[in-house]
Amino acid sequence: VELVESGGGLVQAGGSLRPSCVALGATFIRYAMGWFRQAPGKEREFVASIEKNGDSTRYADSVKDRFTISRDNAKNTVLLQMNSLKPEDTAVYSCAEKFEGNGSSRPIHYDFWGQGTQVTVSS
Repeated sequence: VELVESGGGLVQAGGSLRPSCVALGATFIRYAMGWFRQAPGKEREFVASIEKNGDSTRYADSVKDRFTISRDNAKNTVLLQMNSLKPEDTAVYSCAEKFEGNGSSRPIHYDFWGQGTQVTVSS
């Protein structure tokens, strides 16, 4: 199993980015997926999660109404559309797979992680 993120970058405040995460070598359709982020000197924090069939999503309050998580099970891909970005959104964004049950906001519940992609928002 390998999770590969891409699509991060540098953007001005108010701009948009759409990181993606591709799952290689796994039966992607079986698993809930999550996006988390970690800024320098801070703990990893939950951003969003999506159930295995995409019918239910969850967001952190800090990104609600700005970010949208989605998935394409045919392409083993989960996306995070990020709009109205703020400097405080600057972090390394990582996707994660949860092998059992529904999505969760707790990192410890996830079984496999990607390496992450850097998102930097300038003011």
